[in-house]
Amino acid sequence: MGRKKSKSEKTKRGKVKKSKKERVKVVEKKEGIVSGIGREEAFSLVERYAYTLPQKLRDELIEKMLQYNMTKEEALEMIEEVVKKYQKSLVDPGEAVGMVAAQSVGEPSTQMTLRTFHYAGVREFNVTLGLPRLIEIVDARRVPSTPIMHIYLEDNVKRDKEKVLDIARKIELTTIENIAKDVTLDYLESSIIIDLDPEMLENRGVTVEDVIKMLNKVKGKKGRVERQSEYTIIFYTGIEDISRLRRMFDRILGLRLKGIKGIKHAIIRYDEEKQEYMIVAEGSNLAAVLQVEGVDARRTRTNDINEIQEVLGIEATRTAIIEEMSNVLNEQGLDVDIRHIMLIADAMTLTGRLRQVGRHGVAGEKLSVLARAAFEVTVKHLTDAAMRGEIDELRGVTENVIIGSRPIPLGTGIVKLLMWYGFNPKEQ
Repeated sequence: MGRKKSKSEKTKRGKVKKSKKERVKVVEKKEGIVSGIGREEAFSLVERYAYTLPQKLRDELIEKMLQYNMTKEEALEMIEEVVKKYQKSLVDPGEAVGMVAAQSVGEPSTQMTLRTFHYAGVREFNVTLGLPRLIEIVDARRVPSTPIMHIYLEDNVKRDKEKVLDIARKIELTTIENIAKDVTLDYLESSIIIDLDPEMLENRGVTVEDVIKMLNKVKGKKGRVERQSEYTIIFYTGIEDISRLRRMFDRILGLRLKGIKGIKHAIIRYDEEKQEYMIVAEGSNLAAVLQVEGVDARRTRTNDINEIQEVLGIEATRTAIIEEMSNVLNEQGLDVDIRHIMLIADAMTLTGRLRQVGRHGVAGEKLSVLARAAFEVTVKHLTDAAMRGEIDELRGVTENVIIGSRPIPLGTGIVKLLMWYGFNPKEQ
């Protein structure tokens, strides 16, 4: 038989009831009657651990104490738990953090699905995810396979759908091919016949006069532009050579009427959480988009890391690498410690320029000749090193594994201990 419940523990519905003292304390805390420790006392409690916890963590502890109106006992209990967890998270001296990071990211990556995400309702509007995207990031590809921009807007615009639509029209690249029903090349007359689509003209905010004006800019001395009907334009090129005429035809198809170069599509999305409209653009041109009036430069993002380096600098590039890698892994449901990703980002941006993790970047620029040779193109690295008279100091793991004649500088192998045999303390 179990013990008999006291009156304070029973209720009519069979639930455990809190004691009067506990109920009073809860009520008092809700009403703000109980005053917890003040800022000065919280500061004095936390500053005891000034040499144990970093400043940012200590500041956060103080804010939490005040936010939850903690008593001294509760505050001390929280501090002890934080110190315990912080000390467990520290890296031991001599630990191979690079190898741990490589394994921690590499192993989950093998479980990724090779798929792309499709934006519903937009033809050929995909985002590369999973392993292909992760490879793009660490290889620092010059141009991502599916460049995407998430364009956020300023406060006076972001909730007005019409204004957002106007900005999307300004951003989206519009060419003659986008607004034409049909474009025909007439070899006999050396002319290009353009049949415009009135619906697309209205949708893109372009007029027939805009098209004629742009054609006049490229017609040359012998060319002329004639408006045959309301939506039909004939462009007499004056070019007799067939190959040149074909090149002019291709040029006319891609002639930019409005919008930003590189932005193929721009669609409007409503963010339920933030209660605002934003624009998702296929293609990327960060420098030009940030200059558009109404665009919030602080929140606008692109997945083109090289472009971020050119426009915003190396610190922003490091942050972008961390964000992009974290997003890829999170989308696949893979839990990887952020510090491993940060270490990779640090290695890629250490020199002040973006480098790939490969033989043309981080691995190929190691100081050790043997480490470089062990990665790829062995003969080339050894030959180049011999021609230059390079010396390998054997300070890394790879080169010491290769020669196998000395301890690997990891763990206990990182400690250099000197001993005097036959030492007698009594002689001192």
